[in-house]
Amino acid sequence: MILADRLLTDCHVAAMTEGGAPYGAIEDAAILIQGGRIAWVGPRADLPVHKAVETDRLSGRWVTPGLIDCHTHLVFGGDRSGEFERRLEGATYEEIARGGGGIVSSVKATREASEDALYDSACKRLEGLKATGVTTVEIKSGYGLDHDSELKMLSVARRIGREAGVRVRTSYLGLHAVPPEHKGDRAAYVDKAVDQILPAAHAEGLVDAVDAYCEPIAFTTDEVARLFDKAEALGLPVKLHADQLSDGGGAALAARYHALSADHIEHTTEPGVQAMAEAGVVGVLLPGAFLMLRETKAPPVALLRQHGVRMAVATDCNPGTSPVASMTAALNLACVQFRLTPEEAIAGATRHAARALGLQDEVGTIEPGKAADLAVWDISRPAELCYWLGAPLLDRRYLAGQAAS
Repeated sequence: MILADRLLTDCHVAAMTEGGAPYGAIEDAAILIQGGRIAWVGPRADLPVHKAVETDRLSGRWVTPGLIDCHTHLVFGGDRSGEFERRLEGATYEEIARGGGGIVSSVKATREASEDALYDSACKRLEGLKATGVTTVEIKSGYGLDHDSELKMLSVARRIGREAGVRVRTSYLGLHAVPPEHKGDRAAYVDKAVDQILPAAHAEGLVDAVDAYCEPIAFTTDEVARLFDKAEALGLPVKLHADQLSDGGGAALAARYHALSADHIEHTTEPGVQAMAEAGVVGVLLPGAFLMLRETKAPPVALLRQHGVRMAVATDCNPGTSPVASMTAALNLACVQFRLTPEEAIAGATRHAARALGLQDEVGTIEPGKAADLAVWDISRPAELCYWLGAPLLDRRYLAGQAAS
């Protein structure tokens, strides 16, 4: 007999496991949860002898793994709606950045904001993600760009993970932009970001992974390699903003360091894709930024498929280039703009997103032993998660087997 804390029944399950039925679908299914983990999942007719403390009858709804937003900049001060207006008037992202706007404009607002203010504003944005089925969120630093502000951002991210009803993985993004006070001496800032801020954040237990922005308007491959060498020495995995605006060898650099993921990758060419495939690097597609920047060069999806690179999908929620706070919107955009199939897109927000965070053994599929992080949907088939744009589809979420608000 299985002793369970909770039984979910009268439902259909999209387990998102590889192989077998599309979406890993189990019609007329049941799920047993014990100790925050999946104890059993399968057809309701095969339900083993059990005793459950609570039973939730889901009236024929679909259950998926809780969605995973594996690339966000959720914590920041202020907003950049003025830059949005400027881009609509014809200014490019590069022009705005080189003129002192872009990331640097968010740095001032973030430095000035208190931890409580950053927490409160981030939680407002988080509500949009939770309302679209998200149970795990990656949150980057990178709008502080000094010791105290970077650690402040990462501390807020940890607090969100403790208090706001989601799992959180943090990424130190010290090489995001050169702060204004180092404009004339970028080498000094790289030294500080690599040799001082990262070790301090790691010593306080604030860092799960290390990220960087590798572009001509940001940091070179040599500068990023220095950061990644430090991360490696500290035992931290890496990920990379790669090849978003140009093919600067970012994907190959990510592969060289066996990064968890290379993100954006619109301009990655076949050698970079091959290197990602050989190193097991996940390609994270960010259709919100593609939309907001009105880009025309889409990521090389056909090459990623051809070489067997796993594709994740994320919101890239940030104040400048992707003010997107809806995971289902990101799924829709991934299908419409990048021509992913709905099954590819949902896999990209579940099992592949889990791998992009190093959490593939914990979340991302509905299998015995995995955490019972689940989303329950008012839909008739899984593809509806990618079909509707803005419709309220979520019925409820479970985090570690407990109903989550």
